[in-house]
This record gives sequence, C-alpha cells and structure tokens, in this order.
Amino acid sequence: MSGLKTKLKNPSNFRILYIITLFLTNLTFVQVPAILFAVFLFFWGIYLVRYKIKYQHCFDTLRFSVWIVAFLAMNVLTLMINITWGTLYTIVMILHVSICFFCFYGMHTEEGLNPKAELYIICKFIIYATTIAGIIGFVLMMFGVKFELNWGEYEIYKFIIYENRFTGIYMNPNMLGFISVVSIVCCHIISKHDFIAQAQKPRISRIWLALCLSTNLFSLLLCDSNASMVLCISYIVFTLLFNLFSMSARISVKQLFLRTAALLLAAIYVVGAAFLTRIVCQRAFSKLLAPASTISEDGTIEEMTPEEAISFTHENGTLDSGRIKLIQESFKLFNISPVFGIGSGNIILFSQKYGSGTLKFNYHNHDLHNGYLTVLVSTGIVGFLLFAIFGLKFGKHIVVNLFKRQNAGSQDILPCLFAFCCAYLLYSLFEKALLFDISFMVMWFWYMIGQSAMYLKKYEPMSGEYYNLRRHRIPRHML
Repeated sequence: MSGLKTKLKNPSNFRILYIITLFLTNLTFVQVPAILFAVFLFFWGIYLVRYKIKYQHCFDTLRFSVWIVAFLAMNVLTLMINITWGTLYTIVMILHVSICFFCFYGMHTEEGLNPKAELYIICKFIIYATTIAGIIGFVLMMFGVKFELNWGEYEIYKFIIYENRFTGIYMNPNMLGFISVVSIVCCHIISKHDFIAQAQKPRISRIWLALCLSTNLFSLLLCDSNASMVLCISYIVFTLLFNLFSMSARISVKQLFLRTAALLLAAIYVVGAAFLTRIVCQRAFSKLLAPASTISEDGTIEEMTPEEAISFTHENGTLDSGRIKLIQESFKLFNISPVFGIGSGNIILFSQKYGSGTLKFNYHNHDLHNGYLTVLVSTGIVGFLLFAIFGLKFGKHIVVNLFKRQNAGSQDILPCLFAFCCAYLLYSLFEKALLFDISFMVMWFWYMIGQSAMYLKKYEPMSGEYYNLRRHRIPRHML
C-alpha cells in the first residue's frame, strides 16, 4: 500500500499517463475508454496539485508564482460574478488550469527529477503510436475502406476520409495534423545526442525514425489542416532563427543584417515549398486512388467525374474557415464584461443569450478557436494581462538563456523546445489550443513549457534575493 501511495504522489507518473491517455482520446474506437480513464487521471491531478501546495510548498519555489496565483484568483472572482448553468464547466477549467501550472509547468519544483528520461518515454510512445496508426490509416485508404457512425445530427465516427480530407484512424483531420507535427518534433528531439545521454536511454532505430517522419509528413500534407501546416512551418523557421542568431553577442551589425535577410528569404522559401508540396502530394494521391470508371447498377460502365474523386482539400473553400464570424462574436461577448470576463463556461450560453448565437456546443465546445480571444473573453482584461505578464516574463528568461548559453551546433533540446513553443503561440491564433481546453494539444504545450522551465532551474538557480513590498519580503523568482 505504501508503494502505491508513493506512486500516486509522483507527478512524473501522472504526466506520462495523462499525456498518453489524452493522445488516445483522439483515436477512433479507443476514444471512449480513454476519456473515462482521463477523468480518473484528472482527479489524480487535482490531488497532486493539493499535495504539492500543502505539503511540498511548491508555491515558494515556483517561478513567477505570484502572477500565476493572481491569474487563478481572477478566474475565481469571474466565476463568482457570473454564476450560471456554465459554472460547473468554469470550475472544471480552473482545476484544469491549476494542473497545467503546478503539475506541468511546475515540474521544475520537483527534486530528483530526470526530465529527459520522462520526455524520452513520452516521445518514444508517440513515435511508435503515430507510425503504427499512420500505416493502418494509409493501408485502409488504399483499399478504399470508409466508415461512418452518426447519432442523430452528431457525427460519432467518420474515417478514413472526413469531409474530403484524410483523417486516418483519428477523430478529425485537424488533430491528425497537430499530432503529425508533434511526432515530427519528437523525432527531432530524440535524435539529439545530448538528450539521449542525459536521459540514459537507448537510441531508437533510424528505420523507425525514418518511417515515422515519412508517415507523419504524408499525413500532414493529406489532412489539409492549415493551422497544423502553420505550426510545422513556424517550427522550422524558429529553428532556423536560433541557428542564425545563437550566441548573438558575437554578431556584428553587418552580420545581423545579412542573417536577418537570410532568415526572411529562408522563411519565404519554406512557406512556398511547403504549400507547393502539399498541392502536388494531394493531387498525386487523388489520381492514385481515383478509379478510371465505375460500374452502375444496370451493368454499364460510367466514367468517374473529377467531383467524385477524393481531392484531399477542405470542403470549406473560404480562407478563414468561419473564424471571422467567431471573432465578431467574441467582441460581442467581450463587451458583456470587459474587465473581469464572463467565465469560460459561459461562452456558448452567453452567445445564445446575448450574441448572434454563432457558437454551438456540438462544434465549438466553449471555445472561440483562438486561444488568446478565449482567455480574454473568459477572464477579461485583468485576467488576460496577468496571464500575459507571466508568459512574457517566462519567455524573456528562456530566450535570454537560450541565445546566451547555446550555439548553433548544440545537441541539447532547448532549441527544439523554444521553436515548438513559439510556433504553438502562432498556432493558438487559429485553434482552441492555449489554456481552456482539456486536450492532448493543450497539455503537450504545457509539457513543453515545463521542460523549458527546467533550464531556468539549471541556468538561474534561486539566489535568495527579495523584493520588499509593504514590509513583506517576496523572493525575486516568484515575481
């Protein structure tokens, strides 16, 4: 029994199981049991938050904890101001945010933790799982297998093709796109020599890595997810940015100008090449899978029309995919309570009551498909500023240490973490992906943030310096 209690008090075990389970919630047929298990893990996370605060006093060693606690307090105040049918969901989101801050970002408060070994386990699972899932999806697609299961107006399962886009055995193409990019990033991380040495784990076979990269690259191209493509391109561009500007103290003005120009040209090239490759890939697979003719019921041969073939392009031809309507609706919701917000649980309810009713639960799930707008509308100007201050302070310290202590030839993973987190911040402009959503994408982002925070513990040990505020001494790292 004591051994079980020890495991339950280990946040590392929780993080590994939670991320893997949330990953499984995106796979067809595995989704329901994974969601049920994720509920159990959610309560485990709440227990760990309480344990870390009460018994391990992690608040005292948590970087920028004053802003975090102020943001959580702001959420509680918003909850009390806006008590409605959505209050229960808002409470769940506050608990979820606490798990993000204290169990994931707060992993740097844990003594004796080997974060690289923990990350290795998760990366290895994602690499193997996405490769196998991708191969299954492509095999089923080649054999023309399709499956749909609807419950009234709700679509339960729809694969291998979803709205004319490749979705494999995942729940929807957008999640397939995101997970494909995560898998590619995992391959990049696990290929770093320093990471393997620090994790003290064996290398993954190059054959597996090559198979994983090719499978997920094709999945990304065929799912036609623009947001995921932006995430992948941004990851590459931010990686190039680090390689060009690392150890920036040694760069002259002339070199700075030349490298900036080189970065812009490289970014333009990457964007153009990525979208051109996607078009070519989609058309090639469309030709490969489209039969030249079909046999009708009366036995006559009919030529296949271009409209009947799978084009792997989004059925919604508009560039914004309906997000302009969501932005307009978000401003209406923001005006209801601009200072303190309306609470994340009231977004759909207030849209139906005070707005144009654009938001519906069966599609948007209490979100505006823009992480920043969701935080702004949910917590108001005050909450958004508190969250932004925390983010800017954390980002500043990471960037300073990254460009000051690492070089372009680094085999460490901090450049990978930096590139992904920056790319994800752009990705959050288009998806419900920043904070108020219990999903694999959100928890993966906060896990990357937590891994990055471990470098602050390494590069900026707590100095014992204090700020004096009205006769109270606050450790510098808490602000």
